[in-house]
Amino acid sequence: MIQFARFTATRAIMAFITLLIVSFVVFTLMELVPGDCAERYMAYKNTQGEAITLEAIDAERARLGLDRPFVTRWTSWLGGAFRGDFGDSCILRVNIADLLGDKFWFSLAICFGALCLAYAIAVPVGILSAASNNALANNSLRIVSYLGLALPNFLLALIIMLVSTVYFGETLTGLLSPEYKNADWSWAKLLDLLSHIWLPIFILGWSATAFALQTVRALMSDELGKLYVTAAAARGITGRRLLWRYPARHALGPIVNSVGFDLNRIFNELPIVAVILTLTDAGSLLLDALARSNDQQLAGAIIFLLTATIVALNFATDILLAVIDPRVRKSILK
Repeated sequence: MIQFARFTATRAIMAFITLLIVSFVVFTLMELVPGDCAERYMAYKNTQGEAITLEAIDAERARLGLDRPFVTRWTSWLGGAFRGDFGDSCILRVNIADLLGDKFWFSLAICFGALCLAYAIAVPVGILSAASNNALANNSLRIVSYLGLALPNFLLALIIMLVSTVYFGETLTGLLSPEYKNADWSWAKLLDLLSHIWLPIFILGWSATAFALQTVRALMSDELGKLYVTAAAARGITGRRLLWRYPARHALGPIVNSVGFDLNRIFNELPIVAVILTLTDAGSLLLDALARSNDQQLAGAIIFLLTATIVALNFATDILLAVIDPRVRKSILK
């Protein structure tokens, strides 16, 4: 228990340091974007027909505290980020926490749903496929996984929308029906959300499942040929007990360790799918902030929240991996 507690404390410190470094990088990138928030906001007001003077820009810069030293502004932004306060959007002048609202949590729910779907299919199917000698089943599975890797998610979304519109008269867009968008949360609203959210989860989980399936199958195929598996079979351990107790336990270590990477890859694919399905979530907001309005405050907040989620998830998977494999606990204490 002492060794495990030391391992957990070490990983927690490493996760915190990682988050500090990432926050510094994100804030630095926000600062390197040509023009600060005051200039962008005044340029936006100028497009609305208002005359802007240099004095007005300086006053706005002072109001936002942009005349303070870089380190002071970073520590202030970081302190607000840990409290969930990212200030106001550069362009919209709306509090970012209020602007995001439930959108970021919807985005995480979609990404986590796609991730769980991918693993729920890929882990058992990949393990059984690696241990099976059925050529037809293996070749069919290989074709399906290659199709999942070759067919982009946005193209799959367009195909599903086209078929649904032509044959069923339903576009399947959005996360909520119009009558529930501004309504308080209730069982009816939750059921309406579940009736819509399955589509983006399925689309994002499509390629994630294919990728995870190929990975699990390759890792299992490598483990099955090792001597410790042969020795266990010689002792009379066979069937699923042999698979799950020995090769699967070792093969799933890298899978558990790559959960954060898989979540990040799914979120990277979310903005395009969000635009096609007209989802009002953090993915589409991030795309708008980066490519259209160039709102670095909003983009930085979303990127920091996503990074914090991935760091927390990696910390949790490290602990889970240490429970599964004692070698992981010992490796960091050497």
